[in-house]
Amino acid sequence: MGWIVAVIAAAAAVAAAVRAQNSARAERIAAARAELAERQAKAAEARTAALTDEIRQLARERIPAAALALSHPTAKVPGLRDAADVDGGSARLLTEAVQAARTAVIEERGRVDAAARAAMRGTSAKIQSLLNQSQQLLHELQHEYDDPRILQLDFRNELALRRTQATAVLCDAWPGLARQNSPLVEIVLGAQSRVAGYERIKVANHLRDERLALVARAAEPLAIALAEVLANATAYSHPDTDVQVTLQQSGGRGAFLVVDDAGIGMDGDALDRARALLAGPPEVLLTELGDPPQTGFAVVGRLVLQYGFNCHIEDSPFGGMRTILRVPAHLLTVLEDDRSLSALAPKPVRTQATPAVPAPTEQETAPVPQPAGGEAPALPSRRRRAPRPAPARAAPVAAPDREQVPRTPEQAGASWAALQQGTLNGRSVAGPPSAPAPDDHDHPDDRDDQGDDQT
Repeated sequence: MGWIVAVIAAAAAVAAAVRAQNSARAERIAAARAELAERQAKAAEARTAALTDEIRQLARERIPAAALALSHPTAKVPGLRDAADVDGGSARLLTEAVQAARTAVIEERGRVDAAARAAMRGTSAKIQSLLNQSQQLLHELQHEYDDPRILQLDFRNELALRRTQATAVLCDAWPGLARQNSPLVEIVLGAQSRVAGYERIKVANHLRDERLALVARAAEPLAIALAEVLANATAYSHPDTDVQVTLQQSGGRGAFLVVDDAGIGMDGDALDRARALLAGPPEVLLTELGDPPQTGFAVVGRLVLQYGFNCHIEDSPFGGMRTILRVPAHLLTVLEDDRSLSALAPKPVRTQATPAVPAPTEQETAPVPQPAGGEAPALPSRRRRAPRPAPARAAPVAAPDREQVPRTPEQAGASWAALQQGTLNGRSVAGPPSAPAPDDHDHPDDRDDQGDDQT
């Protein structure tokens, strides 16, 4: 009986131990779960805080920086502050938000810029029309009144008209003036007259064909573009320096207008931006031109894109900048002979060949005969040398034309020296004349000034 009680007591003890063990295990599991839940809660709070910080950075820094980068490509757009605390889905959504904001800003800027262009285009057209009417009235007043102030007023009206034309071109309007085929050198003069420092601009005409001209549709656009280049050159160079404009003509490739100034030059970033604008980008926003807007290169770029000529800028050997406008051959033509050029147009600069000195005849180089007796020979007299008719020959005889043989300056000098020496010898033998010869009133050296005049 006792052993039964012992067995029951042992079983009860084992059961109690098992229950205690299970209870301890359950407590440990519960504690682990509580600890895990606490860690998960802290991790969630950390992710929420990190996401909140990223959203705050998105609103305050990333989106404004992305908008700024549209106008300033060198501006940096910050990324995620702590990518480890933000899961992949959230990071992807934040990046998409930046791109969506960037796209929205681009579209809105385009709509605003288009509206501004339309408003400026309409206003420029009206102002340009009024300025053209004022110019016509000023030209009439110049014929009626001799007042230099009218010329000054007309010049200021021309400056205002150029600025209005440039604004209109920048807003995708046509130049507002139609021309006929115009000589290239007159285009340069017209552009020079639209610049405030026109008296500093020196034009050198190296065209092979003096009547080289631009076709009608490209004449006024090129004048506007060249005027903007000249205005930039005069504005950024010292008032005591000249701006050199050289017209050159290439074989089969068109013509070149080279503008050199001795100005302050450009740094690398400014030069890169200028070249980008002069290349004719498809779109230039008004808001990207600064405050106040610097429209010169942008206007030239628009004309380059529309009319097909080219513009390049580089460092000038004069210390400033060199701008080259290239007009392709398909925009050039040659005027008819009945079209007169402007009297102010500079003549083409050509290499002056050394004039060939005609060979003296046998009569001029022959020595003066000495007198045989006491009778003095007649005084030598000058006679105008006229071309003599060639004597008739019975049969053609091949004889070299002495006047066509090229002579060196030394040979020509020796011939003239021999002639003068012969003249002096003859006069020394004849003695002092009692009366001057009919054709000997001038100084003997006047022949050099008169040359071979024909009567």
